[in-house]
Amino acid sequence: MSEQIITAITNQLHAVIDPYTQTKLTANKGLVSVQVDDAKVTVSLSRGYPIRSVLTELADLVKNQLQSVDVGTRNLEVLVTQNIVSHSSQQGVKAVPGVKNIIAIASGKGGVGKSTCSANLALALSASGAKVGMLDADIYGPSQPRMLGITGKPEALENKMLLPMLSHDIKIMSIGFLVEEDTPMIWRGPMVTQALEQMLRGTSWNQDGQDLDYLIVDLPPGTGDIQLTLSQKVPVSGAVIVTTPQDIALLDAKKAYKMFEKVDVPIYGVIENMSTHICTSCGHEEAIFGSEGASKMAQEYGLDLLGKIPLEMAIRELADSGTPTVVSQPDSETAKRYQSIAMKIAGKLSAKKKDFSASFPNIVVENS
Repeated sequence: MSEQIITAITNQLHAVIDPYTQTKLTANKGLVSVQVDDAKVTVSLSRGYPIRSVLTELADLVKNQLQSVDVGTRNLEVLVTQNIVSHSSQQGVKAVPGVKNIIAIASGKGGVGKSTCSANLALALSASGAKVGMLDADIYGPSQPRMLGITGKPEALENKMLLPMLSHDIKIMSIGFLVEEDTPMIWRGPMVTQALEQMLRGTSWNQDGQDLDYLIVDLPPGTGDIQLTLSQKVPVSGAVIVTTPQDIALLDAKKAYKMFEKVDVPIYGVIENMSTHICTSCGHEEAIFGSEGASKMAQEYGLDLLGKIPLEMAIRELADSGTPTVVSQPDSETAKRYQSIAMKIAGKLSAKKKDFSASFPNIVVENS
């Protein structure tokens, strides 16, 4: 009888699609085990993305699918664990010690809210149970120290590596920690790219013994030196493009997409920021920058529209105060939108080809 129940449950679960990976729930060893005893049936699943915020959703998905399976008087228990691993990046690019996956947040145009989105997405991944870092790659206009409420300078270790700063359980490195807030970075391209590489590889991301599941890279706007260095020398697992609905912003967002396409960095989708304005007095919602711009771009290039974030005064106020929406108003509708987008990104990444390079030993040939 137990074998019949296990077979029936397994067959039913093969038909379930994971809402975040868009693949079968049982794919890639997602179904760990089905155990049956006299009192209960236990279904154990493993996911390649952080699960804290979606545990109930996944459990309900399984239970609803198994309603037709006769388990007698046994209770049904669903256990879900997470196993976030390294995934493939550009061929021939050296891995960053202590970092499993790097996600670039990009925009073609400045002023579309990319840094605010980066901060909230990083916080959303952390809140869902991932180990997260943030690299503020905007050398000329670093904003993450202010947005994440950090002051002071990073500590230097004996090996000259820097310890990342910590805020809201996120490890952060930014050029903003190394210069005064009102000091301009009057640097040419080579100095900028060298600074990016030094912040990335000169930071001890796993000094506490814990590797980062995700390093979010907040890119400067455009398609210049920083973006080129990132695509050539940094193992990027994928990128996300932030835009507003207006035509001018979309023109530059398309350029950002084309740049990543040329350097073989996958795009997980588009975020439409400042999608609509919500009046703080009456709650009226209005598309002041136009409507469906990111949707049209996504459709044109075969991308996913990951979500829409409203133009809301609280988002700006909370980011300026160093406590972004996801940590200060976690139950708000806007925080839920950031959380949904973050899970979609993590899910898409988990469905990518895994990076097995760390599993293989170094082979040394010597003449004896």
